[in-house]
Amino acid sequence: MLSLKNILSKKGYVKIKLRKTITNHFEVKAKINGVKGRFILDTGASNSCVGYDIAERFKLETKESKIKAAGAGASEMDAHNSSRNSLEIGEWKYENLNLVVFDLSHVNIALENHGAKKVEGIIGADILDKGEAIIDYKKKRLYLKKLIYKY
Repeated sequence: MLSLKNILSKKGYVKIKLRKTITNHFEVKAKINGVKGRFILDTGASNSCVGYDIAERFKLETKESKIKAAGAGASEMDAHNSSRNSLEIGEWKYENLNLVVFDLSHVNIALENHGAKKVEGIIGADILDKGEAIIDYKKKRLYLKKLIYKY
């Protein structure tokens, strides 16, 4: 009998290790524009995002957004957009990432209050959809289908 890993590998998926935090979130390591960071995997977040305070570290060029950000108990937060970024999660790569950039301090305060480490951002449903994500909760694995770019 073939394992989930073998079946998905044959269909072009890559396996990415997840770490379960003390707050019961899945955490994933990723690179944005070649810079490493720690991100929460959030199936309920419509967009992937990075905190204002570290946007420069990730080499993000931002512009103001008329749309306000909301989430994790906060709403109507000023936000910026950043487009044309690269994302690497394990062996999975995406070359045209749009990010929402806003104040994530409320998220990090909540994490720290529960003994968890701060995160630089959130990997949201936009990326999970783009990679046709499959999450194996028992084995703490994320599977994303490799994207094929035509230049």
